[in-house]
Amino acid sequence: MRKSGKRYLAILAMFFLVLLGQHCLYAMNSAPSRLMTVFNVKDYGANGKKASDARPAIQKAIDAVAEAGGGVVYLPPGQYTSGTLRLRSHVNIYIESGATLFASEDPAAFDVQKVKSKDALFFGEDLEDISIGGRGTVDGQQKYFWALDTIERSFQHKKLIVASGKSQMRSYPLGFPNRTVYPHLIWLGRCKNVSITGVSFVQSPSWSFTFYDCSRVAVDSVYIYTSLHEAVWADGIDIVSCKDVSISNSTIATGDDCIVFVCGIDEWGPTSPCEHITVTNCRLSSASAAIKFSEGNNLVIRDIVINNCAIFDTNRGLTLQIATGGDISNVIVSNITMDLHRFDWFWAGDGNAFNFETRRQSEWNDEPRKPGEPDPGSMHNIVIHDVIVHCQGASTVYGHPDRWLDGVSFANIKFFISSNPSSPYDTSVYPMDFRWIKNLRLQNIEVSWERPFYDKWESALLLQDIDGLQVDGFAGNAAWPERDLPAIVLNRVTNATLQNMEAKPGTNLFLKVAGSNTHDIRLFSNDFHEAKVPYHLDPDVKLDSVTAFNNFPNSK
Repeated sequence: MRKSGKRYLAILAMFFLVLLGQHCLYAMNSAPSRLMTVFNVKDYGANGKKASDARPAIQKAIDAVAEAGGGVVYLPPGQYTSGTLRLRSHVNIYIESGATLFASEDPAAFDVQKVKSKDALFFGEDLEDISIGGRGTVDGQQKYFWALDTIERSFQHKKLIVASGKSQMRSYPLGFPNRTVYPHLIWLGRCKNVSITGVSFVQSPSWSFTFYDCSRVAVDSVYIYTSLHEAVWADGIDIVSCKDVSISNSTIATGDDCIVFVCGIDEWGPTSPCEHITVTNCRLSSASAAIKFSEGNNLVIRDIVINNCAIFDTNRGLTLQIATGGDISNVIVSNITMDLHRFDWFWAGDGNAFNFETRRQSEWNDEPRKPGEPDPGSMHNIVIHDVIVHCQGASTVYGHPDRWLDGVSFANIKFFISSNPSSPYDTSVYPMDFRWIKNLRLQNIEVSWERPFYDKWESALLLQDIDGLQVDGFAGNAAWPERDLPAIVLNRVTNATLQNMEAKPGTNLFLKVAGSNTHDIRLFSNDFHEAKVPYHLDPDVKLDSVTAFNNFPNSK
């Protein structure tokens, strides 16, 4: 018999054995099928009724699998309610289609950790070879209520909403502020060889998945959901000081951030690099950020690849922030579509596609600088290419006056910006705003303004405090060219080459050059024929700071 026939019979055998309640299961691999022991939770006292406490039965099954040296804990169709389940090495949890595991609504069912932020439905530390799979559902049952804001301080949106005179109502998790336990659906620390596949995880009270100092983690074909309008503090997947992690083929729709990289949560243990991570073929929606490099990074996040993702119904697309002195390096983001808009006022972000930001902790908290405070963090070698953006807010790619970004590239970006007249405020002025950067490369960038327009929009590109700039291919215009606003502004820019740019019809002024220390600006092979004024030098710019040749029409 051919290998495909043997595989087909193995699949049929697995189906009938499970259906008949036999205690074995075939694990399908590229290697020949192997027999795995199956421990059905109903054999340990679970009855499949939501009102019953299934935790003792499921935990007994987990412990029995571990004592047997490995196997499968099987949840057949039914409803199961549980508090914390302690995973063990070599245990595979299989949640069948038609089975739902509910997180208990009693906080005491999770009050088992000395560090409350580690409480979870599935909990494990120092384990290896574990998996959670199937086609069933894990439901955290979190609910929310709305009340006036009492917790925001320096958050800029708080200041804006107060100034607008609009409502300061916001969502809170049910039980806030008296409740102290908001369990994750999964929390794993220092675990190796972890697989999570197929299952739907919904309504988590906190970060749905949390991995701390784990390695060889694969998340594939999962569905994570919390309310986009209410689910504060309910991130999708947080990767903390981990290495060798893959997230693929998954849909994550969360109130808070979808995927977060962070290096350093002191109460969980020592910090190590967060590195060697891929995110591919995912669909992401969030009231906060689709992809976030967290401001809490205090060491290094590096070697990150994000590819082939659709980001939609989202506030912020890609956010890289540092407020605790860490470093971000060697990041590639490619083949992305974004459709972004503002959510309610208490969510960070304004429909921004890209947000790079490095600040001191005191600056982040809007406080005076503290003695001995670390210098701002650093970012270098960031490449973003082949992205289509539809958004309502400005992209800000900022270093810090004391620590510039280094080696940032954007290529093949189609950028469309519109406004939302019903929003209580709008902070956008320049769709793409770059500051404090060394070695910035922009290639084939196109900026388009879409209705409804916003009266305070200005230039398509603002480039300030840049040393080493290459622009190769840009098409765009000012939002209001009749106001003599330039399409591009260079201010305090040195050692720059701008080529193959195109002024769109209706352009009055294409390029404005400003800043007394601006020098070594080269313009060549640009199409300026639709611009009434190709470029203008402010009075403080020396005439020999700009060299123009081989442009159309020829420079005068």
